[in-house]
Amino acid sequence: MATTTIRRFGVLSVGKIMGMLYALIGLIAGAIFALLSLVGLGIGSALSQDTQGAFPAALFGVGAIIILPLFYGCIGFVGGIISSAIYNLVSGMTGGIEVELSAPVTSGVPIGAPSYGQA
Repeated sequence: MATTTIRRFGVLSVGKIMGMLYALIGLIAGAIFALLSLVGLGIGSALSQDTQGAFPAALFGVGAIIILPLFYGCIGFVGGIISSAIYNLVSGMTGGIEVELSAPVTSGVPIGAPSYGQA
């Protein structure tokens, strides 16, 4: 088992990954908000004859699918940049995080170029 130390992270690399992960979380949250909005719209229209609140509720549901991933993605990108910059600063003082890695398990068959006869 070999130990290695993570001393630095690429700030923009972490920002891009965190932005995409948070955008995916925002998409899931937006879908949940849209679903709840449609359920509320259905219940509200079934219980009353007034349909003035139908358009804003539908607009809120569609807006949640568009706005939340963008908002969450931007927040994740900025948060990833800030947290990786702070990590790089602190790891310069403390030496980083030690991680123990194991060698990959092979099937026992040597990996190499196939031989097609005598060399």
